[in-house]
Amino acid sequence: MNNPPPLLRQEPTAAQIIDRCCVAARCASHSLRRMDDAAKADALCAAAVALREDADTILAANMRDCDAGIARGLSSAMIDRLRLDAGRLAAIAESVAAVAALPDPVGEEIDRRIAPAGMTLRRVRVPIGVIGIIYESRPNVTIDAAALCVRSGNAVILRGGSEAVHSNRALHTSFARGLASAGMEANAVQLVPTQDRDAVGAMLAASGGIDLIIPRGGKSLVARVQADARVPVLAHLDGICHSFVHAAADPDMARAIVVNAKLRRTGICGAMETLLIDRDYPDAAALLAALVDGGCEVRGDDMVLELEPRAVSASEEDWDTEYLDAIVSACFVDGMDGALAHIARHSSGHTEAIITADADVAARFQAEVDSAIVMVNASSQFADGGEFGLGAEIGIATGRLHARGPVALEGLTTYKWLVDGTGQVRGS
Repeated sequence: MNNPPPLLRQEPTAAQIIDRCCVAARCASHSLRRMDDAAKADALCAAAVALREDADTILAANMRDCDAGIARGLSSAMIDRLRLDAGRLAAIAESVAAVAALPDPVGEEIDRRIAPAGMTLRRVRVPIGVIGIIYESRPNVTIDAAALCVRSGNAVILRGGSEAVHSNRALHTSFARGLASAGMEANAVQLVPTQDRDAVGAMLAASGGIDLIIPRGGKSLVARVQADARVPVLAHLDGICHSFVHAAADPDMARAIVVNAKLRRTGICGAMETLLIDRDYPDAAALLAALVDGGCEVRGDDMVLELEPRAVSASEEDWDTEYLDAIVSACFVDGMDGALAHIARHSSGHTEAIITADADVAARFQAEVDSAIVMVNASSQFADGGEFGLGAEIGIATGRLHARGPVALEGLTTYKWLVDGTGQVRGS
C-alpha cells in the first residue's frame, strides 16, 4: 500500500499573523487593566534593567542594520536615525525608568459633578485598549512606544521598518524578557514577526482588533495610513519646522539657536527646515555664514544669495520639504506679517519658533501661529516628549483632535463616565 504524501505545512498569511496578534493583545489588555500602578512601574523598571544587561547583543544587532543600510545607500541622516551606540542605548533604558516613575494616568478623575436627577457623575481616565504602531528607521521607537503603552495600561502591536529589523527584534526580546520577569503578560508588547508589507495593510484593516493606529515615519507612510485605515489614526505628519529671526533678536542668541535647531541632529522631526529672517534684522549675513560654516547647505531667495555667496537658489518645492539632512531653506520676510503668512502657507503644523527680545511680538507669534508647538527663544530641537518632562513620547501629533504635540501617557488614555445613583428612575 502506498503511503499518502505528507501534507505541506502552509505558512500563515500576514492577515492571519495580525489577527493572532490582535487576539493575544486584547487578552493582554484585559490583564493590564487589572494591574495596579506599582505592578506596571515594577515591570518597566525590570525592562530597563534587561536593556542594560543585553546592551552588547542589541548594539551588535544594530551594527548589522547600519552596515546593511550603508550598503543600500541610505543617507547619512537616515543612518543617524538608525544608529545606536552605548550612550543612546543607555538613554533609551533611562527613558524607560523615567516612564516608570511618572504618575499613572489610569483612574485619574478628570471631572466630578452632580446630575440634575441627583446622581454623582465622574469622568475617569482609562486605557484606550490595543494600540498599533507602524514606524520606520528609528529603533528607539520600539522601546518608547512599548514603555508608554504599558505604563498607560495599553497592549501594543509594533511594526517597525525593514531597515531596523534586527535592532527592533533585539530590543523587543530584551524588553519583553524584563516585563515577563516581573510577572507581566508577555503579549502586552508584541513585535510583528514578519516584514511582509501586507502586514501593514492587515493592521490598518483590523477594526475591532486594534483601537488606535499611530504612524511614525515619512509622508508616504502617513498618507497611506490615513487613506487606508479602518481604525482611528493619531497622525504624525512631517516636521516642516520654521524658525523666525525677528528684527529685535539678539544676534548671539539667534546664531546659537538657529545653528542648533538645524545641525544638532538633522534627522529628527524637530529639526529646523526653513529659516525666516526679518528684512530689518541687522546681522543676517553672519547668521547665514554660521550655517554654511557648520556644514549646512543653504537654499535661499535672491536676498539670501546676495548676502551668502555659498548659498544656492531655492525652488518653490523647497518651502514644503522636510530635508532631514544638513540642508535648510531660507528667505527674508516683511516682519511678523510676512513670517506668519509664510508659516500659514507652508507649515506642517509641527513646531515653529521665534527669536526676539520683544515680548509683545513673541506673544503675538504664539497666539497666531497654529502649530502643535510654538516656541520663543529656544531651539526647535526641544520638540520632544522627554524634553517636555513627559518621560518619552509616542510621537508629535499634528492634528487637532484627541491629542496634540508630544503624545505621552495622557494622550494614550480615553475616559469613561462613572455614575453613582441612590435609586433614581427616569420619568417619561
